[in-house]
Amino acid sequence: MSDIIDILVGADLHELRDNRPQARENAQKSFEALLEPKNPGAFSYGERYAVATYVSGLHQFSPAVDLYQDLLLDEAPTTLVHAVSDAVAQGLSSGPYGTYREPGLADESEPGGSIRNDVVALGDRLAAAFDYAHLVVFHPRDSRPEVLGRLSAAGWTADETVSLAQLISFLTFQLRVALGLRTLNGEDHKVVGVRLDLPNAEWELSDAGFEISTYEELNRPEAFVNHSLGWKPWVQPVPKAELSEEQFESLIQPERADMPYFRLLARDPAALKARTLTDLDIFFNTDGEGLGRAERELGATVTSRFNGCVYCASVHSGRAEQESGRGDDINVLLENLDADLGSEQWNVIRDVSRALTATPARFNQECISKLRGVGFSDLQIVDAINSVAFFNWANRLMLSLGEPEVPKRFL
Repeated sequence: MSDIIDILVGADLHELRDNRPQARENAQKSFEALLEPKNPGAFSYGERYAVATYVSGLHQFSPAVDLYQDLLLDEAPTTLVHAVSDAVAQGLSSGPYGTYREPGLADESEPGGSIRNDVVALGDRLAAAFDYAHLVVFHPRDSRPEVLGRLSAAGWTADETVSLAQLISFLTFQLRVALGLRTLNGEDHKVVGVRLDLPNAEWELSDAGFEISTYEELNRPEAFVNHSLGWKPWVQPVPKAELSEEQFESLIQPERADMPYFRLLARDPAALKARTLTDLDIFFNTDGEGLGRAERELGATVTSRFNGCVYCASVHSGRAEQESGRGDDINVLLENLDADLGSEQWNVIRDVSRALTATPARFNQECISKLRGVGFSDLQIVDAINSVAFFNWANRLMLSLGEPEVPKRFL
């Protein structure tokens, strides 16, 4: 049965996608949970489709723009549809860029500023959501607690903010999977390369709305590290003792009830459950002679390194080393994304991962040729696409909802 990604791909690649059935099924369930939930609450269908149209437009991926714009037309007046199109035209840029929180990465920072959307045309809630989406899409490493203050002041609740973060981040996954598969099928995606010259944003915490946590005395990492890190949320997680049955089941693994990140995402349990099952199939299902676990973790590490997610890079560099035994190559990668990774296959994975992670994506026929040229099959290429796309989702949640902490044992 066709799903939204099939519709966006516009070609029959069922045989390849069916090798990862849980990823296929739960990517669709993620769409349903985030775009078409049974009870959308105050985060209306119109707002969800407007955000999806805007994010798709920023990625310059016209099949998704057409799809989500049609859905928006069913829920909103044409004046809003035109306002969304205008916002896209004014917001086109290229990423990832941004200023690192970590002082040891100051030389890699690329300040670029943040957009401010038209409150008159969009309304305060949607303008705030678009401001947030622009940052999350192009420069998530600029996320700070104050950014969430814009949403809080505009009337977004804590639950709605988590759902909004999930929606934007999920779309960065969905669009990359669809674009990657279209490229595998022989297409080349054309984009306009621009970088907006924007002023530095003046984000402010809001006294109204939901509580936003800040941490003055946090032991923050200095740079990318090859050991485990903690993570502190800016939005309050669901207390462990207050998890509903649905929220607890959405964790999939019971031990995650002790982890603030997953209890935070449990504010939208349907989205969390589908996301977790998508993750597990993409990274652990090696049926059908797919891509090796080490190479999937390498793709996740490169994506995290390029987007600037110090937390995710620490986790998945460790897993890549564990799966491959190539600790020296992984450490070189954490220090310098352009360094030789010790083999032609790993260098190609590094290069195409960056191409797919760029916004708008630079993944093209040259990337497919490079992957095939070092011996990767089409199924293995699909696994690589899925791995990189998924970590564009994961990085943005980690970066936009909290920050890493160095455990005391590593101080």
